[in-house]
Amino acid sequence: MSLFKARNWWSTILGEKEEFDHGCLCLANVDNSGNGQDKIIVGSFMGYLRIFSPHPTKTGDGAQAADMLLEVDLRDPVLQVEVGKFVSGTEMLHLAVLHSRKLCVYSVSGILGNVEHGNQYQMKLIYEHNLQRTACNMTYGPFGGVKGLPLLSRLEYSDIIKAHCNLELLGSSDPPTSASPAGRDLICIQSIDGMLMVFEQESYAFGRFLPSFLLPGPLAYSSRTDSFITVSSCRQVESYKYQVLAFATDADKRQETDQQKLGSGKRLVVDWTLNIGEQALDICIVSFNQSASSVFVLGERNFFCLKDNGQIRFMKKLDWSPSCFLPYCSVSEGTINTLIGNHNSILHIYQDVTLKWATQLPHIPVAVRVGCLHDLKGVIVTLSDDGHLQCSYLGTDPSLFQAPNVESRELNYDELDVEMKELQKIIKDVNKSQGVWPVTEREDDLSVSVVVSPNFDSVSQATDVEVGTDLVPSVTVKVTLQNRVVLQKVKLSVCVQPPLELTCDQFTFEFMTPDLTRTASFSAYLKRSYTPSELEGKAVVSYSRPTDRNPDGIPRVIQCKFRLPLKLICLPCQPSKTASHKVTIDTNKSPVSLLGLFPGFASQSDDDQVNVMGFHFLGGSQVTLLASKTSQRYRIQSEQFEDLWLITSELILRLQEYFEKQGVKDFACSFSGSMPLQEYFELIDRHFELRMNGEKLKELLSERAVQFRAIQRRLLTRFKDKTPAPLQHLDTLLDGTYKQVIALADAVEENQGSLFQSFTRLKSATHLVILLIGLWQKLSADQIAILEAAFLPLQEDTQELGWEETVDAAISHLLKTCLSKSSKEQALNLNSQLSIPKDTSQLKKHITLLCDRLAKGGRLCLSTDAAAPQTMIMPGGCTTIPESDLEERSVEQDPTEQFTNHRHLTADTSRPDLRPEDCFGNPQLTRALHSLRLVPSSLATSPQEAAWDTFLTPAALPRRSTSGNLQTPCSPKSLPHLGVPEPW
Repeated sequence: MSLFKARNWWSTILGEKEEFDHGCLCLANVDNSGNGQDKIIVGSFMGYLRIFSPHPTKTGDGAQAADMLLEVDLRDPVLQVEVGKFVSGTEMLHLAVLHSRKLCVYSVSGILGNVEHGNQYQMKLIYEHNLQRTACNMTYGPFGGVKGLPLLSRLEYSDIIKAHCNLELLGSSDPPTSASPAGRDLICIQSIDGMLMVFEQESYAFGRFLPSFLLPGPLAYSSRTDSFITVSSCRQVESYKYQVLAFATDADKRQETDQQKLGSGKRLVVDWTLNIGEQALDICIVSFNQSASSVFVLGERNFFCLKDNGQIRFMKKLDWSPSCFLPYCSVSEGTINTLIGNHNSILHIYQDVTLKWATQLPHIPVAVRVGCLHDLKGVIVTLSDDGHLQCSYLGTDPSLFQAPNVESRELNYDELDVEMKELQKIIKDVNKSQGVWPVTEREDDLSVSVVVSPNFDSVSQATDVEVGTDLVPSVTVKVTLQNRVVLQKVKLSVCVQPPLELTCDQFTFEFMTPDLTRTASFSAYLKRSYTPSELEGKAVVSYSRPTDRNPDGIPRVIQCKFRLPLKLICLPCQPSKTASHKVTIDTNKSPVSLLGLFPGFASQSDDDQVNVMGFHFLGGSQVTLLASKTSQRYRIQSEQFEDLWLITSELILRLQEYFEKQGVKDFACSFSGSMPLQEYFELIDRHFELRMNGEKLKELLSERAVQFRAIQRRLLTRFKDKTPAPLQHLDTLLDGTYKQVIALADAVEENQGSLFQSFTRLKSATHLVILLIGLWQKLSADQIAILEAAFLPLQEDTQELGWEETVDAAISHLLKTCLSKSSKEQALNLNSQLSIPKDTSQLKKHITLLCDRLAKGGRLCLSTDAAAPQTMIMPGGCTTIPESDLEERSVEQDPTEQFTNHRHLTADTSRPDLRPEDCFGNPQLTRALHSLRLVPSSLATSPQEAAWDTFLTPAALPRRSTSGNLQTPCSPKSLPHLGVPEPW
């Protein structure tokens, strides 16, 4: 932000929804009036041409009706407007208007009217040229060095910019002169495809193609060297002599003539080139006199001043993005001054490379000009892309503010210290008691309630589902909102965990009067064929409460959680006899009938099967739930480790609700097995492997895209060449590269879908591990919240910020602070920059260390205060099973095997490398893409687990020989009561 604002002398807004560019503004005495005052000519892309002559009665006035001399609808977009001597046989100035397919030259004249109607202006078409090619921009000048007297340039009054406060900022007020002759001006138009078309006033002269052309750049003409200067798409400033252009082969002819001695046929010889390394926005030529001139080039981050031969006179690096510029010379000081506007709405004035002034504009300028308006020299005229036209000058107004005298008095630091402590105590008490905002007041504004229908919809609302079953059920959810006061901008947003989907998730309401009730109804269903990580959804309502001091309202947010029924995603089925993954939950109460806990999932009503129940997820997997008849345990088993989570959490939730209805307050659950870290690490490796494959596929896709563009450029060069040359199989290579790009894009999309599905499964497994840790160590709700914040920091996984590096940083922070062994560990500095790790060994090591610290009495807390460790709770802290129930002896194992995941800390899962030669252009494409879909190997069932799988045998009641967990049981010395069988 500049300290000084541009002083507004006159301003107006042009039209509605019109667009303008840097070529749409011009200042000149277009009507050839005797006073020599400049007029403002503005053309728009909508085809309107306007001519203004501002006459404000006082500084800062807006446009009056008399300020607009002329407004004409030309019906074609105006690309550029210029004023010069474009008509032969006259010294008068005429207006040239460039359209996309036409060049028109007009004469503007004024007719003196009577008192009632005032002066009238009209615009008459002198001649026009219909263009065979689409125009881009144009320049004009005495091409070929036509003789004549000097003519004042269009920057006649731009030598000095004066303020009303008589601030003489730069240079002299004597106008500089250029080498433009008084005889005539020729026009050169650059087309989109790189052709220079030269018009000698009423007639067409010739056309030439620029060599190695791709995209048009800015174009300017230097009268001193008689050359055209442009910037090519190769980011090179190029100069072409007019004489070379004139003697080269015509654009419509292919043969060469004997007169081509200065040219090289259809391939023009460039006079000089300079690589500036960036795209140019504009080019201007400034001349002191016939002996010296400078070429100014405005780039994207620099502006350059070049000599006539292309050597750099000086350059200036810009710290902002420029939008337009206007260089001019100061004859008295012998310097070159430049006005540069940028996208921060600031206009900078440089003298050579020294910043002399900066002023704030009310808009972003795309064109800037300087002229003499209403006898005021040095008026800055700026135009924005949306039509904000302003005439301003530089300067400041005198300040009327005087700083008051400061009363100096001695400060009593002891009193200030006491007051500060009192205030801190008040703030601390308020935060502990009720917080900064009273919760009751905020919740009384609006009440939100959610009701989930207990029955399925009679007609399923599921659409575009990807589940293998014939019919996917849907359930209706109703959200009711009731307000107490008038509310504004009420918006309801409902979200559920994917792959669950809602028929509508955004609603808007109007609460113009108090005590209104609004209801939103929608349906939820399973869209894809895998299990969601949670059945819980959120209804978030944002609104504004207007007050007397703030009529727009104070923004507030309220949310309400709801839980979808389990039967929405799974169906009852026959229990499975075998399973690879098993979890055992211990309780302190007698087992409850599963038919009573899950009334809607009983496949049989036989009393013998009340302790066994099967669940079949719509995604395809099955989960079996068993309840012990004699002990207080429940077992959940499945072929997929992550599928255990939903049934386990649903079981614990329904058990808690059941005993609450019975009036039992001391019900508790526990977990006495070893932590299933090995299976959890396999899911982590699978997720990380998909991330790595995605990175490799994107790199390969980027390489193929670069190759595709390079082949395109070569083909364009061959096709534009007038001498046919063999394509050398470039078309075949282009087609093959295109197929590779499409195949790689499909592979990237498929990998992203697999990654999203893998992240959902990883979240389910993470929820299960957190639940087991909480039951194992009897953690409080706050401590479980800390674990959830560390293990589940992201709602969505991305390539830029992934789950692995985020969780590793969070767990490292816990190990460094509340779970640290000594102050030396707390002093370690963690890396604050997150990046994709090379492998997951460090993450798995930190997770294992976290479980080990918790097992040894570590306490989770938010502060780093090293409090006394709590009582260590090791797995196996359950009631001893009577010896009469034993059928087998426990299996002894090494005490070091408390967590069965140590081999994962050293073993690195191999990931296939995708090489370009192995992917596309040969039959190995299929194998390379299939490498993205790795199927995790199944885990073998130990002999001790086999006894669990006989629970459906009618001959005898099955017995258990191990702890029922996924890992090999630990030694009874370190983890008691593990591996002890009991009847079921």
